[in-house]
Amino acid sequence: MQRKAYLPGTAALLAVLLAGCTSGSGDESPTDDANPGDAGTATVTAQPGKYRSLPEPCGSIDHDGLDALLPGIKQITDPSQRDKAYQGQATLTYDTNRKVGCGWKVESADATDHLSVDFERVVSYDNSVSDADQAKTLYQEKETAADLPEQSSGSATTQSPAGTPTPTASRSGGASPSGSPSAPASGASGSAAGATPDDLQPRVLTDLGDQGYLDDRLKPSGSTAGQRTVTVVFRTSNVVVTIQYEEQPTATGTVPESKEMQDTALELASQLDDELGG
Repeated sequence: MQRKAYLPGTAALLAVLLAGCTSGSGDESPTDDANPGDAGTATVTAQPGKYRSLPEPCGSIDHDGLDALLPGIKQITDPSQRDKAYQGQATLTYDTNRKVGCGWKVESADATDHLSVDFERVVSYDNSVSDADQAKTLYQEKETAADLPEQSSGSATTQSPAGTPTPTASRSGGASPSGSPSAPASGASGSAAGATPDDLQPRVLTDLGDQGYLDDRLKPSGSTAGQRTVTVVFRTSNVVVTIQYEEQPTATGTVPESKEMQDTALELASQLDDELGG
């Protein structure tokens, strides 16, 4: 009789426990269903950049390239001074893994030439934005600041095609400035539209890295020689490269030739893009 009384009590207790477990499981199921989705969203991160390091800037241009950009180097008779000119001057930086640069300045009988090359490796600190997209934003800011003239469809190029008319002034300083590109109006980008062929105007470059542009600015000559600055900026993945090439002739009233400076700067840009593996 005691055994019969014990068994029903045990069954009742088990029924209560089972009911509680069933009820608890039902309460937690919505939370469990939400967790996988939340975890999946949190783990989605953008791809890191292609480049994890930067080239050594002062060694990025060989002697032949520097001879073309800085003709005065070959006129230096002292071997030690000539070697120093080839070496350039590294730009001060606090993180060589993120931004590096090098500059050269060489004087000759005809002109003083300046050249600078800068590499910037962009890293995004936003998990939803890739390094390449962050570099694209930085590049676009530079292009917007350059204030390039609007281009007609299909006019963007990487270099001037064969047969393009060129200004009569040359880097040797022997040509008359009368046929040279005139200085831009205040705030204008590049040379005056009426004096410079369309193919030499500041423009977007369609065959250099992932994005690129060229800017060409001429300071008014007045009673002195005109100073021309050609700038090429391009992006390859998460690295933005900036080349600035400047020439100041010594002869009064002389204007540096736009086409020659642009062609030389574009050739250098193409070489650097190849070295990056773009």
